[in-house]
Amino acid sequence: MSSDSTVREDSSAQSTGLTGGVDIDITGMTCTACARRVEKSLNRIDGATAWVNFATERARVTGLDDPEVALAAVKKAGYGAQVHRPGDDAWSQRAAEVRLSSLRRRLILATVLTVPLMDATIALALVEAWRFPGWEWVCVLVALPIVTWAAWPFHRSAWKNLVNRTTNMDTLVSLGIIAAFGWAVVTAAFGFSGPDAWLGLGVVPDGADALYLDVAAGVTTFQLAGRYFETRSRRKAGDLLAALSDLAPKTARVRGENGAFVDTPIESVRPGDIVLVRPGETVPVDGTIVDGTAELDTSSLTGEPVPVPVAAGDRAVGGSFATNGQITIGAEAVGADTQLAQIATMAEKAQSQKALVESLVDRITAVFVPVVLVLAFVTLLVWLLPLGHSPSRAIGVGISVLIIACPCALGLATPTALMVGIGRGARSGILVKGHTALEASGRIDTVLLDKTGTVTTGTLQVAGSWLPETDRSQLLERIAALETRSEHPVARGILDHLRSLAEAGAASAGTAAAVTDVTVLPGVGVEGVVDGHSLKVISVSAAAEQADLGSELADWTSAQAQAQRTVAVVIDDGTPIAGFALSDDIKPGAIASVERLRALGLRTVLLTGDSSAPAGVIAERIGTEEVISEVLPGDKAAVVTSLQEDGHRVAMVGDGINDASALAAADLGIAVVTGSDIAMKSADIIIVRDDLGAIAESIMLSRKTLGTIRGNLVWAFGYNVLAIPIAMFGLLNPLISAAAMAMSSVFVVYNSLRLQRVKLHP
Repeated sequence: MSSDSTVREDSSAQSTGLTGGVDIDITGMTCTACARRVEKSLNRIDGATAWVNFATERARVTGLDDPEVALAAVKKAGYGAQVHRPGDDAWSQRAAEVRLSSLRRRLILATVLTVPLMDATIALALVEAWRFPGWEWVCVLVALPIVTWAAWPFHRSAWKNLVNRTTNMDTLVSLGIIAAFGWAVVTAAFGFSGPDAWLGLGVVPDGADALYLDVAAGVTTFQLAGRYFETRSRRKAGDLLAALSDLAPKTARVRGENGAFVDTPIESVRPGDIVLVRPGETVPVDGTIVDGTAELDTSSLTGEPVPVPVAAGDRAVGGSFATNGQITIGAEAVGADTQLAQIATMAEKAQSQKALVESLVDRITAVFVPVVLVLAFVTLLVWLLPLGHSPSRAIGVGISVLIIACPCALGLATPTALMVGIGRGARSGILVKGHTALEASGRIDTVLLDKTGTVTTGTLQVAGSWLPETDRSQLLERIAALETRSEHPVARGILDHLRSLAEAGAASAGTAAAVTDVTVLPGVGVEGVVDGHSLKVISVSAAAEQADLGSELADWTSAQAQAQRTVAVVIDDGTPIAGFALSDDIKPGAIASVERLRALGLRTVLLTGDSSAPAGVIAERIGTEEVISEVLPGDKAAVVTSLQEDGHRVAMVGDGINDASALAAADLGIAVVTGSDIAMKSADIIIVRDDLGAIAESIMLSRKTLGTIRGNLVWAFGYNVLAIPIAMFGLLNPLISAAAMAMSSVFVVYNSLRLQRVKLHP
């Protein structure tokens, strides 16, 4: 086989994702029980290992030779599936839109028909004089589209569970709807109805059993509302790879056989290709620089604000930005093998490991539903045989047990509290993306704070200067004029400082000086001719090589270096005459935020890729208890995992792409809005406003929202537990059951609305 054939074969494997596993988009999952079912189906394949992320509706399968085997397994389990192509989320996004649109249409139809149906059935059942011939069948026809088309998602889910010999909340909802509607049809068709006793109303007229239609329609509408709002509020973590796709270049300039560089689709780039990167472009591959020099802005990957000077022999990472200079790179990793893609993959895998936390209701109903079914059947038999009641009465009591146990409030307990909590947080600049964050926040004991861009501003600022006593204004004007020709963060920091001095009247804005022959020196600084004199603003190391700094300036630069500051020296006509020391300062409110976190009983840890000395200075200033320094981007998630293995519940606060995997691996991920899209897609909570105090507020809001959800669930289950015995004794007619369900739902909604008035400030 030729080498060319080998390359093409490897390329094919990579395009399908089989070199590191295959990603599968899945549709039709309605709860975490569905995700577990799909995962079990995939893991039954010989040699396959799979994990399913319910939030992203995506499965990752390794150990496969043919992805069609995995697709067949998912489809056999009753769900839709398609192989996911990197950067292409169109199929999954379209499926999500179709699902939400379908729920919306069903909810609208159910609501429009249920309201008049409930009014009509109550009035006609209680007042015989208002009845007309065939009134029961008119009500049946109105209820028919509600209990069939509108309730179809519950019937379909219940059938899937039946086929797989399992149950969930949809099973009970579906059976309740079918039983209520079916018995209403039977009583209307065969005249089984008779006088019945309702709690608080006494004996009611014949035909009141038509109210079972009211129950069937009400259950459907309430459950559709809960499902619709839950679907809307589910976090859109599936956009993670879409954000990555927007960041990574779609093409690369690859050197051809004739030596010319040709624009090539990124999926066609191969390891070993020579790629050209010009100033202002993003590096498309991971590899070693073959020729040229440049400064690469790696802040999207490392979060560090200062561009890194690189030359032949140095390594370049895909996703970094060439601020200046032109380089050629020998490609070593492309596509899914780049560091950028691997960080996103780690983030998604970590997210899938948290998905099981979201199944609280499903875990409880896994036991609750079978118990209720047994109780309803036993009740029917007891009333029919030992007690000797008529079949109509026995069936009515059995259905009452089934109806009163329908967990209507359970379907609203989480989404309503989640919606109100999210709305309350939005008004305070806090976005809570899902109830995973709420569950996790109640248990965390450790908060990891990323340094650059999170605790610090991420921009260089002049922290000190060494300037001559005479002719200072003219010198500052010339420096400002030169620095306006550079886009380097150091130049921007110095220029911002000079502009602030100009506003204070201490210097000119630097617009009058004539500047020519400007040269940007990668990794060094900038030089040019200003007002006829040579002027350089360069690094202290470069300045020391070109001129004698003198004892006073040398001592000053040494002191600034020990304080972990970046130093730039100004050389005028070959003589060093000034210096600027720049630092990445902490954000306003960082100290108060750490104090509030500690007041909540949380341990705070500063996490950074910096060396221990500068990290220690920042940690001491903000009051953190510990520092974990010199951590590589890919190792941040490992730090989180290590703390978790030691028994800690960890919250991670970050802003960069390098924080994405750590944010997802943590029990609670918090991203600041100034960070990258990747980080914000991976986080559970996003801080929208520029105030680190919102970190403590977000945790307080999450805890209070979680407490509300727990209270709702306790009420919902408590209501069922107390109401079921009453129904078993025959004291509840379905009308009373429907009213009780409505009251339970109203309580849950009211309890959730209390979150609007919660105070987040101490």
